[in-house]
Order: sequence, then structure tokens, then C-alpha cells
Amino acid sequence: MKQVLMYSTRYCPFCIRAKSLLNSKKVPFEDIAIDGKAALRQKMIQASGRTSVPQIWIGDVHVGGCDELVSLDRRGQLDSMLVSSDEGTGNE
Repeated sequence: MKQVLMYSTRYCPFCIRAKSLLNSKKVPFEDIAIDGKAALRQKMIQASGRTSVPQIWIGDVHVGGCDELVSLDRRGQLDSMLVSSDEGTGNE
């Protein structure tokens, strides 16, 4: 499974929804809480070009926020994005 990285804040409803979706799929993810941490927020903004949370990456791909993550799932594309290129090929 590809590494999933999320910048979030503790009380953001969109962050909570994105985490809930990933947890429901049993997807491990690194959550970087930026509450009150200006340097981490700035790092997120530089990496994503966005100021809102959550900001989510799957592997090297910047997915965007919660709406984009949910949209990927509804279109049936999220699961395939989460699979690393080695999985399922016998090369693990």
C-alpha cells in the first residue's frame, strides 16, 4: 500500500471525514496536525499550493482535500491509487 500523508487540524469537519473514510478502508496514514503550528502550515501551503485542510497525498500524488478524496472513492479510483505498483504482481 502506498504511503498516505494528511495535513489536518483537530476540529475540522472535513479532516474528520477524510480520516473516517481512510480508517473505514483500514488505510494507515500519517496525520500531521498543524493546529497552531505556523511552520507546518507554511510547509503544507508550499507543498500543496492551498491554504485549506485537509491536504492529502497518496504516494507522490497530491490528491487535494476531503472532497477530492471522497470523489475518488465514489468513482472507484481510490482503492487502485492506494495499491503500490509492486502489490499484486508477485514482486512484493
